[in-house]
Amino acid sequence: MSLASINTTDLLWSETLPAGAHTSFRMRRGNRLRLTDSEGGANLAALFINYDERSERYNMADTLKAQHTFHLTEGFVCYSDMGRVLCSITGDTLGWHDTVCGVSDAAHVLAKYGTASYQSHRNAMYRNGRDSLLIELEKWGLGKRDLVANLNFFSKVAVGADGNLQFQVGHSAPGSQVELRFEMDTLVLLSTCPHPLDPNPHYQPKPVLLEAYRGALPDLDDKCRNFRPENGRGFTNTERYYL
Repeated sequence: MSLASINTTDLLWSETLPAGAHTSFRMRRGNRLRLTDSEGGANLAALFINYDERSERYNMADTLKAQHTFHLTEGFVCYSDMGRVLCSITGDTLGWHDTVCGVSDAAHVLAKYGTASYQSHRNAMYRNGRDSLLIELEKWGLGKRDLVANLNFFSKVAVGADGNLQFQVGHSAPGSQVELRFEMDTLVLLSTCPHPLDPNPHYQPKPVLLEAYRGALPDLDDKCRNFRPENGRGFTNTERYYL
């Protein structure tokens, strides 16, 4: 089931991030970003950074322990390392997004898929998630120390009975969607390179449709604010930051 359609008067911009590509941009506080897995089987690695104070970044450990979870879906929020809420997941048709597996690097892609350079393949070259996010970080004056643990939207990784992480093939069907509401002015960095645990032996990343639109800040009855007791405190910390 898809999320409700976006009012065309609220739409700020829309673009498709190609397979194996990367991008970065600013999202203003209160606005929303809808992500759509157009073809199915996408992986969208994401990092979130406070746009105005870029030493404040998404913190995977605090996000998970504050909300008593291993994965993210509707209702959960993404915490910064200052205990503030960078963004909230206000809609989700999947129910599970990976938080712990990180991104591939050049050695991983070479060993798994072989070589496909820009000189031989142009834009169909084999990219890796780590270098893709580093390129975007450098555009904003950031670097390796800012490459923290990321989210992987549209990917599900569960823990098997043997304790090993298991990538769930076919988790995201065509048209799967996630919607984010930004509680802070946020620098968003994205990569559509394959998930590092994807067992597909062929380099076949998928595109993701990005739609940014105007929104409003949450009220006291907001689902994400009240999803966990800790979230209420996170929203209070965030709101005090903007007083």
